[in-house]
Amino acid sequence: MVNELNRALQKHGLDMLVSTLVDDTVGELAGGRFNSRDVVAAVTLGMGTNAAYVERAEAVPKWSGRLPNTEEMVINMDWGNFSCSHLAITSYDACLDAESLNPGERVLQIYYVFLHGHPLITYGTYNGMYLGDIVRRVLLKMAEETALFGDTVPPKLRIPYVLRSPDMALMHQDTSEDREVIGEKLKDIFGIADSTRMVREVVAEVCDIVTERGARLAGAGIVGILKKLGRTETKRSVVIVEGGLYEHYRLFRNYLHSSIWEMLGKEFSDNVIIEESLGGSGIGAVLLTTSHLQPISASDS
Repeated sequence: MVNELNRALQKHGLDMLVSTLVDDTVGELAGGRFNSRDVVAAVTLGMGTNAAYVERAEAVPKWSGRLPNTEEMVINMDWGNFSCSHLAITSYDACLDAESLNPGERVLQIYYVFLHGHPLITYGTYNGMYLGDIVRRVLLKMAEETALFGDTVPPKLRIPYVLRSPDMALMHQDTSEDREVIGEKLKDIFGIADSTRMVREVVAEVCDIVTERGARLAGAGIVGILKKLGRTETKRSVVIVEGGLYEHYRLFRNYLHSSIWEMLGKEFSDNVIIEESLGGSGIGAVLLTTSHLQPISASDS
């Protein structure tokens, strides 16, 4: 791919040379690993979701070439495409997947509602549409079957992706006594002018359930990586997390941390440190590119 990109640049008369293409999660891991050898994995929770970790080269069965000098390799999991019969798929997940741009291709991101964004749409401080739309679909069914919002189902509740994930997060994190933020969002987004406090509490609970489900699966993935590496019991392990979902969504972040502590247990949870990425993937990409550059000889200068 690097060669094709360089040929395209040359074709268009651009005096540029691309030496390395780096996945953002791999770049994130490289930057963290440069600062600390305790960093063993990186996770992206933002517009999409992915994970990468450092593995012993001899433990990679698909590797057939000469082992690297460091005897370590980075495994890019691309776990956003993960699918398994053991995943608890709901009717809301199945319907959303069937109506998505790529049915069946972003299983983990859709079913467990990590924020996977439309390539042409950017939503506020963190991107995505699936998280909010799962909530919308649940509220729609409740409106149809239990008259949650009255005898008539609000027409805007039937519009796909009308509930943006940032708005859903604001409703979820509404701590006002009467859930005023939820009331305002129901009015502005769905045209529901008069909502009781009980209805607002139900909406908050739906947001909470959907968010906790996504966070717990992310936590399970992280614990799975650490167990694969055999680092849960005795070794200090740092996992770098990047992305607007983790950075801006406090309750999601709290659920992620608590799920990891719960799965590891009190005895081993202190061995695992979850840190927010400070430099993002850019620093790691620069470091990886620098490591691949060839020295400039005197004749070339």
